[in-house]
Order: sequence, then structure tokens, then C-alpha cells
Amino acid sequence: MRIPEALASRRPFFSFEFFPPKDDAGEALLVETAQALRPLRPAFVSVTYGAGGSTAKRTLSVATRIANDVGLTVMAHATLVGATRAQLRAYFDELARAGIQNVLALRGDPPRGSGAFAPTPGGFVYPAELIEMLARNYGFSIGAACYPEVHVEAANADDDLAHVVEKVRAGARFLITQLFFDNDKYFSFVERARAVGIDVPILPGIMPITNYEQIDRFTKMCGASIPPKLRVELESRRDDPDAVTDLGVAYATLQCTDLLRRGAPGIHFYTLNRSPATRAIVSSLVAASAWKADFSIVHS
Repeated sequence: MRIPEALASRRPFFSFEFFPPKDDAGEALLVETAQALRPLRPAFVSVTYGAGGSTAKRTLSVATRIANDVGLTVMAHATLVGATRAQLRAYFDELARAGIQNVLALRGDPPRGSGAFAPTPGGFVYPAELIEMLARNYGFSIGAACYPEVHVEAANADDDLAHVVEKVRAGARFLITQLFFDNDKYFSFVERARAVGIDVPILPGIMPITNYEQIDRFTKMCGASIPPKLRVELESRRDDPDAVTDLGVAYATLQCTDLLRRGAPGIHFYTLNRSPATRAIVSSLVAASAWKADFSIVHS
């Protein structure tokens, strides 16, 4: 199923992101994780893609197994970093042959320690170029990224939003945000996006906090911020991993509840390949909303 159709079939939706493991044993465990999340009836799951196609074969394998063995709608990622146009075309040809219908087209982060992004000789320079090629040559439903707190390399918020407009004009049919912890930033971004004519679904990306050092590193890398009060609470628990996880699950549950109450179409979870935290959050959301007759995840 194409993701726009999947999103239209349920409100609110839930979706989950995984990254490809390094070996067959890890892949088997990941498929088990996807199976464990299946009762939550996700609208789709996504599988990330390493720089330069370093995980391309594993991405294809995981995406195909989740689609065929678990029976979920799957989206495969693709990035520009370290890949030529020919290499990307070969990857997309394989995805198409495998029956994958959805692609998230990203620029991608430069390899660690390499500094700023540099276009690959023979490759694409901007995500919009990749999206345009996909829209012209393939039948995928195409998604793209957006940044409620502005991309770390953008000159300013207007410049960043202009790049999002280019992606949508090139053929992106939905957007997924970078992680954030302040819902006002998401709704402010959506308002600005609508004001410049972006009318595709904008899916909020949520990463449940399960490790303080990890989330501190992620936010610094992507330019997201941790609200001061939340940081204080995390700092006070940093030597107690279970307490950090408990706080992270509670915070994400409240954050997701607020997002849905204020009109977000659903939640895209960055799972880090772990199901317990995400299952706890979604189960809480289902329990809190089970009385609503239009809560499709319960009644579909």
C-alpha cells in the first residue's frame, strides 16, 4: 500500500522506523520486533539506509521481509551521500522488483568525521533532484524530511522552508519531521508550511528517550533542543538507566497525547530498533482514546 493511502485509511496513525542491523542474527531479531509491533496496526514502518548505500542490501532485505513475512506497509530510505546516480538507480530498481512502493528521499548526513556534506561525483546535489528523478522514472510514493527547529546547515528558517517547498514541488507526497520535544515548534512549523502552500501531510517524528547520553548526542547532531525542565529531570536520573527510560516513556506519552489532541495526523516513532518503549507509549494512547468511536486503530 502507498503511504498516502495508508494515512488516509486511519486517523490517528502510528508508524515506526528501524535501522538495518549488521548481520543475519540482528535481522532476525528486527523482524521479530516488527512482528511484536504488528498488533498496534501501524500505518507503515520505515527502514533506514546507510551513507553511500552501505546498508543498501540489508535495507532491501529487511524491508522485503517485513513486507512479506510480517505483512506491513514498508518505506525504504535512500540518501545522496556517497552514492552516484547510477548506484541509486540500481537500488531503486531492486526496491521496485521487490514490490516496495514507498521511498523516503533524503540528503543524508556526511560520514562521521568528514565535515560538511560534499556532493558525490556523478551523484545528486540536492534531495529535490533525487525526488524529481524518482517521480519521473518510478511509481513510488515519495516522502521527504523537514525540520521544525531548522536544519543545522540552513541559513535561517525561511531558507530551510524554501528547500522543503522544492521537495514538495519535485514530487514529495508527505513529510516526516526530525525529532523534537517541544510541540509548539511542530505546530509553528506546520503553520508556516501551510502559509507557503505546502499541503501534504506533515508527520511528527518522536523519539522516546531511553538513554540520556544517546539523546544528548542525537539532539546536538541534528539541531533539536531538549526543553530545560526535561533536561534537568534527565540529568537527575542519568545514573539510573531505568529511571531515564521511565521518564522518557512518560514524557513521550504526554507529548503524543498533546500532538493528537491538537490535530496532528498521527505519530512517526524513531524506535532505535527497540519495541518495549514504543509499545508502552502507543498502548497508553490507545487506552486513553479507546472510548472514541472514530479511533480507527481500535475499531478497524
